[in-house]
Amino acid sequence: MSALWLVRHPRALVAPGVCYGRLDVAADPEHQRQVRDQLAEQLPWGAALHHSPRQRCAKLAQALREVRPDLQSASPAGGDPDLAEMDFGSWEGQTWDALGEAALSAWTAQFADHAPGGGETVNQVMQRVERALQRTRVQTPEGQAAVWITHAGVIRAVQLLRQGVRHVERATQWPTQGPACGEWQCCEGP
Repeated sequence: MSALWLVRHPRALVAPGVCYGRLDVAADPEHQRQVRDQLAEQLPWGAALHHSPRQRCAKLAQALREVRPDLQSASPAGGDPDLAEMDFGSWEGQTWDALGEAALSAWTAQFADHAPGGGETVNQVMQRVERALQRTRVQTPEGQAAVWITHAGVIRAVQLLRQGVRHVERATQWPTQGPACGEWQCCEGP
């Protein structure tokens, strides 16, 4: 693999401040077209295209392949579940404000092992993203680029894994910077 492109899905059609990690919400169609057109100009020829199962990612992948048939579909039918956003359990669909300070503080106090809303811990996310990275490295021939159309949490996990961090202990370790909806970053080499 020559490079890994990490693309965050287009803006989701969801009210501001709503926790929507695993919710299968659609992307704004106009923003999706803009992102597709920009990516179509930037992505290297013949890249292996992987995507999350969520429609906001899957539909962008489909739209890209329609305008760039050279992109090779590399995800299983329906998308790669390891590229899905963190599962926030019962928090999904609620506003972050409605969750309350006590719930958010409990999560940050036990960041490594607390599953917010009964969903998934940060370290479970790290494990599955590491699994996806290893699989992508093995399946992508030398010299070919790979593209992940995914979510902010997955991209932040990749940032840590590329720094050698495989297990997160504290909330302060979690990256605060990442691409906005519809933006991407390219990591050179495996």
